[in-house]
Amino acid sequence: MSLRLSTVILPYRRWHEGGRSAWQRAEELGFHTAYTYDHLSWRSFRDGPWFGAVPTLTAAAAVTERMRLGTLVTSPNFRHPVTLAKELISLDDVSGGRMTLGVGAGGTGFDATALGQEPWTPRERADRFGEFVHLLDRLLTEEAVSYEGDFYSAHEARNIPGCVQRPRLPFAVAATGPRGLRLAARYGQAWVTTGDPKLYESGTPAQSIQAMRGQVDKLADACAEIGRDTASIDKILLTGFTPDRGRPLRSLDAFVDFAGRHRDLGFTEIVVHWPIPDSDFAADEKVFEQIAMEAPAQLR
Repeated sequence: MSLRLSTVILPYRRWHEGGRSAWQRAEELGFHTAYTYDHLSWRSFRDGPWFGAVPTLTAAAAVTERMRLGTLVTSPNFRHPVTLAKELISLDDVSGGRMTLGVGAGGTGFDATALGQEPWTPRERADRFGEFVHLLDRLLTEEAVSYEGDFYSAHEARNIPGCVQRPRLPFAVAATGPRGLRLAARYGQAWVTTGDPKLYESGTPAQSIQAMRGQVDKLADACAEIGRDTASIDKILLTGFTPDRGRPLRSLDAFVDFAGRHRDLGFTEIVVHWPIPDSDFAADEKVFEQIAMEAPAQLR
């Protein structure tokens, strides 16, 4: 099984000061997909420049031709399905059908309180996530939708002409718990994980592999519950949050070894962060480009 290589470009640079060139270079390097985070601000970048995901992806769609584009990930923290659906069909149209929506339950970071609300409990996040994905699926596949849920409502919401991709643009559902994995099995064209966050600080790469093997198995169980073949779901690993940290990007051989071990677990796509100097995502740009150009052939 060949393994796709993608990247995630954080929206911290002005478009005319390196933002545009990064997306264009990603396409030149042959990345399958270039994603961006959909946050209002994020961790150590909070007090610096940070731009919106939807305008960034719209601009990226205009300066690229072949590479797929997407969010990794969008969450209910500050999004509503009705308005998000309208933006997504517009993005899918501008890009010529190249959009993927990465979607997750959200966390307790800055996005969780930016609109003035109290942070949701884990159970409420899970409840909202289920309703969010269900309604978004309807909005992107039906011409007119009315809905009254516990958290979200829609009244004769119209999304004509719908997505370029049919029946809608693909969902890549980020999940590790049982409820999220069931959502991925039901609605996802792909599933996303960052590994087991409990292992990031003090775990080992071997423990991380074992944890992700368990996640893949649980996804297969969730698929079996509804009679779906787990092979029909792409399995995406967003790197940078496992005990390996930045080591896989230190050399081509190191990356091929890392990616190969995860391919053997069933992963079909590995996502690496575009290098950002003086950050957790710092990497040698020449090595990064060598990996982009040479690793996919070695992982076929």
